[in-house]
Amino acid sequence: MPQYFATVAHGLESLAATELAALGGQNVKEGFCGVAFQGDLGLLYRVNLWSRLAFRVLVPLGDGPCVDAEDLYRGIQSLDWRPYLPPDRTLAVDVSGQHRRLNHSHFTALQVKNAIVDQQREHWGERSSVDAHQPDVRVNVHLNRDHYTVSLDSSGHSLHRRGYRAAVGAAPLKETLAAALVQWTGWQGEVPLIDPLCGSGTLPLEASLMTLGIAPGLFRDSFGFQTWPDFDAEWWDDLCQEADASHGGELKTLVWGCDRYEAVIQQAQGNAERCGLADQIQFFVQELEDLAAPADQGYILCNPPYGERLGRDEDLAAFYRQLGDVLKQRFKGWTAFVLSGNKDLARTIGLKSAQRWAVHNGSIPCQWMKYELY
Repeated sequence: MPQYFATVAHGLESLAATELAALGGQNVKEGFCGVAFQGDLGLLYRVNLWSRLAFRVLVPLGDGPCVDAEDLYRGIQSLDWRPYLPPDRTLAVDVSGQHRRLNHSHFTALQVKNAIVDQQREHWGERSSVDAHQPDVRVNVHLNRDHYTVSLDSSGHSLHRRGYRAAVGAAPLKETLAAALVQWTGWQGEVPLIDPLCGSGTLPLEASLMTLGIAPGLFRDSFGFQTWPDFDAEWWDDLCQEADASHGGELKTLVWGCDRYEAVIQQAQGNAERCGLADQIQFFVQELEDLAAPADQGYILCNPPYGERLGRDEDLAAFYRQLGDVLKQRFKGWTAFVLSGNKDLARTIGLKSAQRWAVHNGSIPCQWMKYELY
């Protein structure tokens, strides 16, 4: 049975393993920044279509020791590339990981490309062209000390790029991370959900897509596997039709997103339109200090600035104190979740967290903090 590897953000491995098992993955095993699993070709398509947490779904082809560039070249050439890459398909090579000698990713990618096209010339007398932006076949090479793993990238562009978010703010939260944060809250769509600092709307949108059972991959134009020689278009069409027919109607409760900036709210509304959720999620301009609870209970989710990319020139400590005051005074009976990459700022909220999850927002180590508001 084919082996696959889904790459995820560090800290999301356990959530992703649960998701992959639910999608039908077999022999699911957590790794570092990823999860290995097995399944048929249909599962490969299904995971790309339905995964809310994975960045890429890789198909490992081989691995081995790799002391230097010559070792890597020989290892890549030892694989039979004919089933995966005939010369009429374009090619790109991505390199990740660390190696003490192969420490220049462009040079390493050239070595891999040369090994593949030299084999093509030997078999066919011609070779694939390179297309770095939209290749038919994207090859991924991961280096770990003196070892390499070479895979096919079935996703193409990263799966966090759902396709609905044409507009983003200055420091956007990746859709995959937003989906993980929502999963940790346990929100099931039965009580209101508010993001008072919504930016381009990623948290409310991902929460709504999740509770409605809408496949995140439905908004994408393409996936990497669709230009592979063995692509089964009929199988893929069946999975897409099944996903189209499966989502669950309308939200059962209110979902709000608000922000102080009109331009940002317009971005969020445009993203909701592309999701088909513009009539179900309310995005509106609102100062945090004026926000009030619309019900006796619900969930607040937010990702305030923490000084890494936004807010360097603002008094963020005062802003965090204001956030804590609003939560304490106006949202009794609610549960709040705050993502912060700054422990000192988090303390100024003035609330004791009931639970915390460690996660990375890009390269920034963060904590997703849960507050029970009494």
